[in-house]
Amino acid sequence: MNKIFPKKLKKGDTVQIVAPASSLGIISQENREIANQRFQKMGLKLIFGKHVEEIDEFNSSSIESRIEDLHEAFRNPKVKAVLCVIGGFNSNQLLEYIDWNLIKNNPKIFCGYSDITALGNAIFTKTGVVNYSGPAYATFSEKKGFDYTLEYFEKCLFAKKSFEIKPSQKWSDDKYFLNQNDRTFFKNEGPLIINEGKVEGTLLGGNLCTLNLLQGTQFFPDISNSILFIEDDYESNAVTFDRNLQSLLHLPNFGKVRGIVFGRFQRASEITNEKLLKIIKTKKELKNIPIIINVDFGHTQSMITFPIGGTAKFSAKDGKIKLEIVSH
Repeated sequence: MNKIFPKKLKKGDTVQIVAPASSLGIISQENREIANQRFQKMGLKLIFGKHVEEIDEFNSSSIESRIEDLHEAFRNPKVKAVLCVIGGFNSNQLLEYIDWNLIKNNPKIFCGYSDITALGNAIFTKTGVVNYSGPAYATFSEKKGFDYTLEYFEKCLFAKKSFEIKPSQKWSDDKYFLNQNDRTFFKNEGPLIINEGKVEGTLLGGNLCTLNLLQGTQFFPDISNSILFIEDDYESNAVTFDRNLQSLLHLPNFGKVRGIVFGRFQRASEITNEKLLKIIKTKKELKNIPIIINVDFGHTQSMITFPIGGTAKFSAKDGKIKLEIVSH
């Protein structure tokens, strides 16, 4: 597949906010104002899809409304990046309705995480357009502790050069969107080595349970020669994550995966580093694959932005880790 890299952002560019899953209607006015100010400080202009405020009993909107906004964002030559409001549960409903040629012929930055994993991996699979797992519009409303997230958003989406992913100093798992002042921050242990090795490959993945929704469809990416970035949210626990991971390992070409990077888990999942290690060590398929865990992506605060379809590499040996995004 020929990879297509969208143009990087620069000051003065326009970013369109779309809601492929949950509606903007669930975001408070106070949090919107914080997010809007952040984009203004970056020198970016925000516009919003016509239907982003629509909200139904699923905290989303109709397929028609969501598709119209997504297509309009890619069709509009003034829009240089498309950013999702937040995650949710139903972005995979859109896959059969997307005009893939429109996206391929108008490549631009597309960014979101969580449920947006379905769209990100499908876009790369169907078009070759590299897109990004990173903060959503709602994430920019985090009042405290946002510096690390912003730093890597800018490294990935404004600059062309490769960059090393270094661990954050602290992280949190608060409902900051409900109370911006009631925050607890934890010292970050940093990434840990499970299996040593040195690898380079195409970066794929994101939220595991969402990625697995694509299995057996035309939208699932070819994981051969890949480095998988995998995370899961508060709804996951040790037994459900174990079986979701096993489903991925059963894929016919899993043996061609070059390495795995696991993100940080939310506290509610109760998947500690020790539990994750136990899960990994039960998998014969993972015995000879270089693996690192506890990297800054997932559903906790302090997250990197990484390119789905880009190139990553890492070396892990003698307790030392170097993780890099090579092309994005």
